[in-house]
Formats: sequence, C-alpha cells, structure tokens
Amino acid sequence: MAVKDRDRFSTATRIRLIGEQTAARVYRSQTKRQARRSRLTGRAALLALVLCSLVVALAYPMRQYVSQRAEIADLQKEQDETRRRVERLRDLKARWQDDAYAEQEIRRRLHYVMPGETGYIVVDPAGADTARGDLRAADRPWYANVWDGVDKADAAAQ
Repeated sequence: MAVKDRDRFSTATRIRLIGEQTAARVYRSQTKRQARRSRLTGRAALLALVLCSLVVALAYPMRQYVSQRAEIADLQKEQDETRRRVERLRDLKARWQDDAYAEQEIRRRLHYVMPGETGYIVVDPAGADTARGDLRAADRPWYANVWDGVDKADAAAQ
C-alpha cells in the first residue's frame, strides 16, 4: 500500500491525472461547441430562409411602387407642358381677338393691302430658278410628273 500511495502522490502520476482531466474537459467542451454550432447553423439557415422569403415577397410590390412613381412623375411633367400650351393658346386667342393684330397677320400672311396702298412682293433670285423648274413640270401631263416622283424616290433609296 505504501507503493500505491507513493505512486498516487508522485509528480508523474499527478501530471498524468491532470492531463487526463484536461483532455476530458477539452473533449466535453468540443462536443458542446459542435452541438452549439449545429443549432446556430440551423437558426442561421432559418433566418436566411425568412429573409429570402421577405425579399421575394416584397420585390414585386417595390417594383410596382417604383414604376408607379416614375409614371406619376411623367404624368406631372406632361400636365405641366399641357398647362403651358393652354396658356400659350389663350394668349394667342386673346391676340387674335384684337383687331389690330388680326389685321397685321392678314396683311403679312395673305398679302392683303388696304385701298389706296400699293403692294410689293420681293422675289428671291435663287427661289425664281426653282419656280422655273416647276413650270416645266406643269407643261407635262400629270402622270409623267407622278412617274418622275416615283423614280426620284427610288433613286434616293438606292
């Protein structure tokens, strides 16, 4: 028994005992840690699944929301342009109701003159050459002019 007690209290025996106890603790902690990892991984997978489901569920409504906001912005822009056009047309209508403006436009557009006035039209020399070409076309039958137009369009396409 004395040898047994001596072995029990020897340094080598104590170190071996401490090593065995430490190995047992490390083994237990590793198994617990592995068990925690597996539970944490399952939770993480579930969380990822829920987040993916939310993203998929919200993707279409968000797309609709963004497209509707863009459409609203386009419609507001169009409405502003239409309002500006209406204002211009109202101004034009008010101008045409003024007799002086109407007379001025009639004189300018239709070349009308008041009784006692002499009307002059200045002809551009470059424009006169173009008009002479049109006179040449007026001397021919109408179907020849149509056929020339078709030929010119065909030549332009090639």
